[in-house]
Amino acid sequence: MKLIAFAILGCAISAFAQTEVVTTAAQSSKPTSSPKKKTDDTGKNPFGTESKNEGPITTEIYADEASFDSGKNVGVFTGHVKVFDPRFNLQSDKLTVYLHKGEEQGLEKAIAEGNVGVVRDRPDPNGGPPTHAVGRSEHAVYTANDGSVELTGMPKVQQGLNLHIATSSETVMVINQDGHLNTHGPSRTEIRQEPKEEKAGSPTPSPKP
Repeated sequence: MKLIAFAILGCAISAFAQTEVVTTAAQSSKPTSSPKKKTDDTGKNPFGTESKNEGPITTEIYADEASFDSGKNVGVFTGHVKVFDPRFNLQSDKLTVYLHKGEEQGLEKAIAEGNVGVVRDRPDPNGGPPTHAVGRSEHAVYTANDGSVELTGMPKVQQGLNLHIATSSETVMVINQDGHLNTHGPSRTEIRQEPKEEKAGSPTPSPKP
């Protein structure tokens, strides 16, 4: 598998990376610097999330094959596709990336197809560790405008011990940028609870006659 980075896919892909850097710089008072070249990270866990958000946002795409149409601002990646981004991680059989046309040339949306897996973090309002929202489906669309990930094709999402499963092929699940899940259509929810451990030395209740 070879690393397909945005910086080497042509002017439009480079423009996308630059747009992300500019957006980050506007949110931080620290001076930005060029992203450091990373080593081959094909051994990364696609369902592990990055905790560092300092500096420019760098999106990495790994795939067996890639092509880019600069006229249409579309990139297509196929074969063991893995995406590593501070905002989400994703894997699929195929990924199509669409960029805005004109001067903006930022990411418009990304469409993943086949054996899709996506991970987003839901922050703990009490300041504790975030909850991972792990979604699986046959089709997913990431929209950069609102940061949402839409899952279709019998999707299911696991948050902690709880599992949310579509019961219809028409069901749509949306994980927003804060990790909140919204479901449109029939579904089943499994709420699990770990058994409580018995205290040491506590008497065992006698069986009733």
